Amino acid sequence: MNKTEFTDKLKILIKDIWASRVKSDDAAFAYDELTKFPELKAVIVDLLTADFDKFLESIDWVAPRPSTFRINLLNGQSFLLSYGGRSWEAQVEGKNYTLINLDEEQRAAKAIARILAYGAKEKIDKEEDTNYEGGGPTGSDTSGADDLDISNPPDDIEDL
Repeated sequence: MNKTEFTDKLKILIKDIWASRVKSDDAAFAYDELTKFPELKAVIVDLLTADFDKFLESIDWVAPRPSTFRINLLNGQSFLLSYGGRSWEAQVEGKNYTLINLDEEQRAAKAIARILAYGAKEKIDKEEDTNYEGGGPTGSDTSGADDLDISNPPDDIEDL
């Protein structure tokens, strides 16, 4: 590889990197928290790439100290990001990942990809649930319970 080939490849890489940076900057304007906290935007880009806007519904500022943010995904799932002073920590499905370590950052990204793959949360209505028969939350068998009429007791019951 000579000098001109190297500079040509370098120019192409710089254009690609600049385009992805401009794309993430434009998407960040939709979220107030990302404009107030540029470090948060960098962490989200590291975890979800520059196309993070396609996966986020909203960002909630949950606690001021340590700065904690709930990242709400489009499928109804969410995860937490908090800044502890030295590094960012992600809490995904109850597991904590310290993002200063590259291997934990990769595990956090995989966990986020996993919850994105779950799809939307399903809402279960009692009327639509086929296991629900009014016998309780477990859908226990109530056969024979309809035969008892407690509002009209039979006359042959002796007083206790």
